[in-house]
Amino acid sequence: MQGRKVRSLWRNRRRISFLLFLLPSLAGVTLFVLLPFLDVMKRSLLTAVTGEFTGVKNYNVIFHNQAFLLAVGNTLRFTFVCIPLLVLLGLLIAFPLSGFRNAGLIKSVYLFPLAMPTATVVLVWKMVFYRQGFLNLALTELGRITGMWGPVTVDYLATEASFGVLVASYLWKNTGYTVVLWLAGILSIPNEYIEAAKVDGAGRFTCIRYIILPNLKGSFYTIVILSFLNSFKIYREAYLVAGSYPQEDIYLLQHLFNNWFVNMEFDKMAAAAVCVGVVLFVAIMILQRLWDKEA
Repeated sequence: MQGRKVRSLWRNRRRISFLLFLLPSLAGVTLFVLLPFLDVMKRSLLTAVTGEFTGVKNYNVIFHNQAFLLAVGNTLRFTFVCIPLLVLLGLLIAFPLSGFRNAGLIKSVYLFPLAMPTATVVLVWKMVFYRQGFLNLALTELGRITGMWGPVTVDYLATEASFGVLVASYLWKNTGYTVVLWLAGILSIPNEYIEAAKVDGAGRFTCIRYIILPNLKGSFYTIVILSFLNSFKIYREAYLVAGSYPQEDIYLLQHLFNNWFVNMEFDKMAAAAVCVGVVLFVAIMILQRLWDKEA
């Protein structure tokens, strides 16, 4: 009987300690995330000026808004193009790097783009891709030498090529941390597994397929989530390069939110924000479910 009381007291103390440990984090999330999101949900059901209750009218408006549909389509297209490219590119770079002794020193170089200010990155893209940019000058010179074409004066940021420029900018800036995460996952695999497989006659590709890749599921999940969230942060580059109303192929949700904010259309912005938040939450939960199923 005395032993049961001691064990019960010990369990209660552990629960209290656990709750006290979570309390600061829970309070921060509630204050800075949950309560503001609930306020946005409330505003999505009201008019922006009078605060009159309108039900789901704002949602009906945004789903019939051509700018919203264009922005959603471009954002989804950008996400589904960039994330597979980023994950695969990072993995292809990380594999050979994992064999170097100074991999830790080398991987720090890949984080350099993250340290560069966004304004500097945008200036570089403008210098390269504008009508009189370095790319056109180089192509013009190549055409003059080969005699195959004349002067090239394409404004890449004002054509359909702007989407490719934005994808290249995202990959250039985010590949570094992807490589670092892949490297961390590869280097954490016990070398004994690979040595044992080699003793049994397994080649390099066999080791990669049956030992390394299955042990990288945790890294893969983390990279996909971070890449998915970071794909929504490319707005700064797109805005600084092309302004509030860029070429339609790179008109993203963030452009739309900014323009609605400037025009004080807070009701539509709130409704769109709720939809985006729900989609993000569902997507992350699906990825979590798939990862738990594979684990």
